[in-house]
Amino acid sequence: MGVRDFTIYDFIYRNAQLYPDRDAIVFNEKRLTHKEYKEKCDSLAAGLVEAGITLGDRIAVVAHNSDEFIILYGAAAKIGAIVLAVNWRFQPDEVAYVLQDCTPRFVFAGADYQKTVAEIAEKADFIEKCYSIGEGELQQGFLEFKTLLSEPDGNDAPDISADTGFVIIHTAAVEGHPRGALLSQANCIYSSLIAMGEYELDHDGCHMCILPLFHIAGLNLAITMMHAGGKNVILERFDPELTLKLIEKEKGTVFFNFAPILGMMMDKYEEGSYDLTSIRHLSGMDHPDNIKRFLSLVPTAVYHTGFAQTEAMGVTGAPISEKPGSAGKPTTLARVALFDDFDIEVPVGTPGEICVRSPTVFLGYWGLEEENAFTFRNGWHHTGDIGRFDEEGYLWYVKRKAQKELIKPGGENVYPVEVEKAILDHPSINEVSVIGVPDQKWGEAIKAVCVLKAGESLDAKDLIEFVGSKIARYKKPQQVVYVDVLPKNNENEIDRDQVKKDHGGKY
Repeated sequence: MGVRDFTIYDFIYRNAQLYPDRDAIVFNEKRLTHKEYKEKCDSLAAGLVEAGITLGDRIAVVAHNSDEFIILYGAAAKIGAIVLAVNWRFQPDEVAYVLQDCTPRFVFAGADYQKTVAEIAEKADFIEKCYSIGEGELQQGFLEFKTLLSEPDGNDAPDISADTGFVIIHTAAVEGHPRGALLSQANCIYSSLIAMGEYELDHDGCHMCILPLFHIAGLNLAITMMHAGGKNVILERFDPELTLKLIEKEKGTVFFNFAPILGMMMDKYEEGSYDLTSIRHLSGMDHPDNIKRFLSLVPTAVYHTGFAQTEAMGVTGAPISEKPGSAGKPTTLARVALFDDFDIEVPVGTPGEICVRSPTVFLGYWGLEEENAFTFRNGWHHTGDIGRFDEEGYLWYVKRKAQKELIKPGGENVYPVEVEKAILDHPSINEVSVIGVPDQKWGEAIKAVCVLKAGESLDAKDLIEFVGSKIARYKKPQQVVYVDVLPKNNENEIDRDQVKKDHGGKY
């Protein structure tokens, strides 16, 4: 670590100096001040080092949100370990793939996922130890989280830089398997500086952490609030009634949402009486009607929109009222350009691939050097999404590039090819095209247009459940339709654009 370096642990240390007695973490009945949070991070860091974890080692987490989850992030930041944050919605085979992809030495699993992790660990010689995390019963073969806590001796932290890898988050599967996006501590710190300015956050702020800590949006805003010296109120899982109660009790000021969170909160709000006037800013993706409904209840709040992805975090942003329908302007730390298929910049008003230069751009996909070279070609991060700029510099999202066709139900990324692959595993299916269709509750819903094999019949519900048994259930189609033939292009490939025209109405 150099004299001009600054890490995540540095602001944990700073908070303990400046705000020792102010709340840093609230989880259920537990409260940790900034001083106590630093002490917990120090203790866990010491224990991890004693157990043999060194700079760059991966430690995986398959668990719901908890105080221990965010302590683990702080300890990893101190010693330069990399947290492999696994989506707990994944099916066992998907969890196994992610672990095999990044070979963590330790795996921390919540009570609901210890059986799955134990079965994987039996066949994975790279997993040395399994630990519990969060609340719930301890299953055989797992050590308690608290057994890793140790007394720091002052020599338990290596000399690391902010460019050290910090977290791996697996994004949607472009070619059938998720890709692990490696983010550095510096990526997260620069992103938090952007968010602190955009959401006007300081040590009086309170983040309602209702999104999973394996998701870049939930993690990024938690780190931002930590950087600002404020308070993170952690919910194990989103619960609309509990969220409303905690906003009132803890004076929540900011949160991130994806559909259907706002709608569920507003429905629950109408059943009782809650004070939400402390909310100042919220950001995310939702139906305009739900946003309007929330802002009618909290007119002093500002709803932010933007273009973001795991690989670059926030790229553009603005209050939604500034230019409704747009994705805002480039952030204060991002240069954004639009390029055609020949990597030539397009003029204002012309659609092109959204490309970024920013200190928030990730380090690359874990173990995928060819994909990294392609993604970072010509000195730009190529997002795979198409947008256009207007004369005032606002970005308007257009669509995804064909090779990065993507559906976003409830803020999760789902690539059609992954769903199609699971559907084609069913012996009754001959061909399929999976598309996204507008949905008021989830933002987008997944629709499968299928051709059955000759003489076969299959109930749509049975196919949906079959897919849910193969991949994470949020990836299964909400609707299945059967057709005699699918449209083809000149290369005799399924014409997805024509499928969208024929079947792309609302679900």
